[in-house]
Amino acid sequence: MRSQKPGKSTSDPEVLGVSKNGVWLFVVGKEYFLPFKDYPWFREARISQIYNVLFIRPNHLHWPDLDVDLHVESLEDPDHYPFVYR
Repeated sequence: MRSQKPGKSTSDPEVLGVSKNGVWLFVVGKEYFLPFKDYPWFREARISQIYNVLFIRPNHLHWPDLDVDLHVESLEDPDHYPFVYR
């Protein structure tokens, strides 16, 4: 017998916490720290805006309230994505 309502997808991104220095993010089984110095879009954001993160395509993160998009690969290998918003 099948359950009536499927559970939450385990691949959904999850914000684990926000500190004075940045955001802790869990994506596809890995934990990442996004420091505000490198990801300034999150510095002045409300907590609810930071926690509202979605996958809009495979390996593509989107914060709709902040109009911020990040590719998971940029978290994996930031040296290949040297341009940082200033």
